[in-house]
Amino acid sequence: MKKLLLYTVLMIVCGQAMAQDLNARVQVLSPKIQVANKRVFQTLETAMKDFLNGRKWSADPILPQERIDCNFVLNVTNWDGSSNFTGELQVQSSRPVYGSSYTSTLLNLNDKDINFSYTEGQTIDYTDQNFQGNLSSIMAFYANIIVGLDYDSFSKFGGTPYFLAAQTIVTNAQTSSYSGWKAFDGNVNRYWLSENLNNKLYNPLRSFLYDYHRNGLDIMSDNVSKGRKAIDALLPLLQQIDRQRVGAMLPLIFYTAKSDELVSIYSKADNQERLTAMNLFLQLDPANGNKYQTLQK
Repeated sequence: MKKLLLYTVLMIVCGQAMAQDLNARVQVLSPKIQVANKRVFQTLETAMKDFLNGRKWSADPILPQERIDCNFVLNVTNWDGSSNFTGELQVQSSRPVYGSSYTSTLLNLNDKDINFSYTEGQTIDYTDQNFQGNLSSIMAFYANIIVGLDYDSFSKFGGTPYFLAAQTIVTNAQTSSYSGWKAFDGNVNRYWLSENLNNKLYNPLRSFLYDYHRNGLDIMSDNVSKGRKAIDALLPLLQQIDRQRVGAMLPLIFYTAKSDELVSIYSKADNQERLTAMNLFLQLDPANGNKYQTLQK
């Protein structure tokens, strides 16, 4: 009987371990909120962490060492003292590079359209069938984006089911009055991130992400020159995307995540290769021009 009980407990524990896809670290900051008791922010932080780490987001069994590292930093800028919160959410995710201790950033995004209701101690409800609350929908949206980008970096177009799930969340949120979910809420929001990731026009960038990581970065731990040459061959794809739709969100997200890494990769190249890469990146990503200009030194 004792052996049966022990076996059952072990099966439950193992099942819970296999069910966790994300290794999400959550911070809730409130420097602008002048109240003596900030316990509600602590409980909100715990609730968000439990929500993200306590659900099965992917279709595959994920080993503990395979969990996707990500960070959610919520900066609360306004709280009515009851249940209504306003703020900004910084979302970051990364994936390991084969044969090294280096992790490559996949997503580094600041969502400025964060408004939601939360009461201390409440359960954060979520279903993919309809819109139940803005906080849960935002977290589920970014969880699917994070998983999708991770899958895209390991398998060409492997993230498609998760980007479709994110699109469903956007569709369900059209019934709400919250901002960030609609096409007319600006050109940098959750609607456009989902639209770009599911739009075949941007398949070249998704294909680039796979080859960049699997045939470029993952090779560099064994052969730096070979990995960088593989990335060199992919750069025309970035030019193709830039010509198709200037100012789109997905390329913006890509360069925000990758600009520092691209500089690091090409800083070790020979002079001609370095300057060629610099001129290309200056053309495609002028917002980070100061970073790329360091390649001429």
